[in-house]
Order: sequence, then structure tokens, then C-alpha cells
Amino acid sequence: MKLKRLAQIVRIDTHFHKHRFNSMKCFFLSSLLFLGYTISSVSAASPDFLIFTDDDLSSFDITPYGAEDVRTPNFQKLANEGLRFNQAFIASPACAPSRAAMLTGLMPARNGAMANHTYKKEGIPSLPPLLKALGYEVAAFGKVAHGRTSEVIRHGFDHQDPKMDQKTIEAWLKQRTSEKPLCLFVGTKSPHVPWPDNKGYDPDKLRIPPNHIDTPQTREFRARYYTDTEISDTEYGYVRELAAKYLNQDLLTIMSSDHGSQWPFAKWNLYDAGIQVPFIVSWPGHIKPGTESDAMISWIDILPTLIDIAGGDAGDEIDGRSFANVLTDPEANHRDRIFTIHDNDGRFNVYPIRSVRTDRWKYIRNLEPTWIHSTHSYRLRKDNAGAYWWSWDRAAEKDAAAGAIVQKYHTRPPEELYDLTNDPWELNNLAALPQFGDKLLQLRAELDDWLSSQNDPMTIKVEPWRFGDAEFLDPATKDEDW
Repeated sequence: MKLKRLAQIVRIDTHFHKHRFNSMKCFFLSSLLFLGYTISSVSAASPDFLIFTDDDLSSFDITPYGAEDVRTPNFQKLANEGLRFNQAFIASPACAPSRAAMLTGLMPARNGAMANHTYKKEGIPSLPPLLKALGYEVAAFGKVAHGRTSEVIRHGFDHQDPKMDQKTIEAWLKQRTSEKPLCLFVGTKSPHVPWPDNKGYDPDKLRIPPNHIDTPQTREFRARYYTDTEISDTEYGYVRELAAKYLNQDLLTIMSSDHGSQWPFAKWNLYDAGIQVPFIVSWPGHIKPGTESDAMISWIDILPTLIDIAGGDAGDEIDGRSFANVLTDPEANHRDRIFTIHDNDGRFNVYPIRSVRTDRWKYIRNLEPTWIHSTHSYRLRKDNAGAYWWSWDRAAEKDAAAGAIVQKYHTRPPEELYDLTNDPWELNNLAALPQFGDKLLQLRAELDDWLSSQNDPMTIKVEPWRFGDAEFLDPATKDEDW
């Protein structure tokens, strides 16, 4: 069967009627993907794919994006060899919804994984079977799909191993006999907390983001975060060596992160520190080394891009769009708007947020502004994650500027508007200023239209935290003289 005809079938049988997937059609699609189309549809020119993902890494925290305080030589090598995307974003700043969006090409409200530790709905097609229909073998090591074993299995990888150490990956590659092109996912858990002890970083010399409170404890924890970031770079380094040894010379490599770091105003937030991620692609002979692009892309675009390069067509019914043309033409445009959402993680981070971002403007809607915004780091305050919060509390009691940071962390207005060109750290909310009223109305309407098209319920059934709740901080936490 020709690829064009296969793509037509995929489009027909993944069609959403008012965004509700027909389970019978999904069964038919799954049958097509696993029956006689695997070998016949492969192109001899299909490259191997290597997708390496970090866990909880903001884009500005590695050297290709200007970081001067951290050592990431392997990520830098990749950037020198390929293309750095300056405006890459995820769908939601939590592990499960972000990864489900990557593997389905659908935003959370449409694939079903909206809160953390929730999973795509039965019948939603995933990337691995679509690539397998084009003749690929698809393997995953480490944290790729998030969560329970059944969720990983339902994505349809040919091989999956929760371990991602060098020995495990090489043993599998060494015994592999398939001549099919390979799509290899490798997901590190670094720099997700718990952060290890500081190895070789001087806390006093580190730069602290302007929306953080500069305490000795903040600096020590940032040194630990950078230590873990360097670990992820080292892990990519040995995966890179294995790829050179066992994969085809025609190899497309992607390095990215599922969302921003576990710091205040980053992970579990829709500020850029939470939704903007590193995204570096190399493809020798196709991508000019040392280039960069300002094209706006999203993790939902990974699926159609890989399908496109593999010789297929992901269709028009998903939210993602192929950016394959940008790889060879970095000046090309892709998206002019990025939409993101966040709901909750069980009873942690119970704070529903929606946003739309252009190249200059960010509009954020806090659906429940009377609730407390908080995270695991704040509530648990572990000595390898969020114990610096004790020093923030004390600083806020004595210093008005520190107090304002803590206040903004906990309490959000219904709407926020930021001019990212002049305020990249999103420090000054312009939503209440009359001179920005037209921009506020425009972006508010755009977000409304998008939410309607997604059938986003915009409700959470989990009990929120409110000011005055006696057990807001976990009872196990205590001030350990931080």
C-alpha cells in the first residue's frame, strides 16, 4: 500500500466527531497498523531517530541557551552540530500530560491526560504504532511515557526498559538484529528532584533568577540542581557514543525536556520558566551546523514531524503540525501562538491555569484565583528538594521585596498579561493597566476560542488548598534550621 493511501486511512480512522474518539474506528486503525503494512511502507532513505529527554529542565539552564554557571559540554556539542530552537514549548508543565501530548500529538483535553498521573484515553493513537506502520522499530529506555507499566505498554513500544544506564542500552543495541530503521527514545530522570549533593559548583558565584529570593540556601540548592543537570548532560554523552557506534550514520537527534525545572514560578506554572524548554536537533547532511531558529514549536509537533520525515502523513485531526521544513530552513515560521494548560497533581499543585503566548505577549488565566498556589517543594520541603523555602519564609518576614515574591507565588489575580520583550521574567503584570486593554481583550478572546475548540472542562474535582487550612504544610515538614 502506498504511503499516501495509508495516510488517508489514518486520517479517516482517527477523526474526532466533536473531539470524541470513536472506539470502533480506533480498533480498525490499530488493526491496520499491526497488520501487513510494516515492511511494505518503509522507505530505504528513512533515517534513524534518537530522542533524548531531560526531566524538569528549563531552557536557560544549559550552555547552548546562554547559561554560564553550569557545565553541559555534550549538549553544547549537539548545538554546535545542529539547530537550536529558541522558542520551543510544552503542552503542560507536569510530566504525565506533557509526555502524553508528545506521544499523541494532541493537547491534554483531547488526549485525556490533563492532571499529572493521568493517562491518555483508550483508543487514542500513539507515535510508536504510527512509526511501526512506516517500517520502524521503536524502543524506549528510562522515563519516556510517564507512569504505570500499563500506560507505557499502551503506547505500543516494541521494547521498553525503565533503566537507561549505558550498560543496559548497549546490551540491547548489541544484540539487535533488525534491519528496520530505529526510533530510540532515551529519557533521563535528571534533573528531577531529589537533587544530589553539590559536586564542584561554588554557590556564591551562581546567578540567581530575579524572581527568586537570594539566600545562602537558595544558592546551595541551585548548585545541587546544576549538579543534576550536569549528570543529565553526561548521560546524553554516553547515549551519543552508543548512537555513533550502533545507529545509522543517517541519524536525526532531538534533545529536549518535558517542562521547566522544579523551582518556584517554573514547573507547574505557565510562566516561561515552566513551559519553555531546550530543543536541539541535529541531522548531518540536512541541518546546517551551529544554526538557530526563532520558529515557535510545541511538543505536540514532535509526532507529525517524525512521521513526516519517515515518509508518512499524520493527518489534520491532531493538534500537532510538522516542523520538518524548519530543519532545513531555520528562517521559516511555524506557529504564531502557543497554548498551555495546568490542572493539578493529585492534591498537590491544585491550581488550574490556562495561557496563550505569542512571540511577544503572554496572557495567563487563573481559573480559581482564591485558591492557594503551591507545589510539592513548598509543602514537603525535603532536604534534597524544597528545604530552601524555610529561608524564603524568614526573608519575607524581614524584607518587603522578598515578601512580594512569596505573595506572588501563593496568590494570583484572575488574569495576567506580560510583555515578554521588555519583561522576559514576567515580573510586571500589565493586565490591570488601561493602555494594554486592547491586547488583553484580544488574547482573552483567543484563549476563549481555543478552549472551546478543545472542549476543555476547566474544572477540577480535587479539593483545593485555601488560606487558613490547618494542614497546608505537610505535618512531616519541620524547620531544620535552614
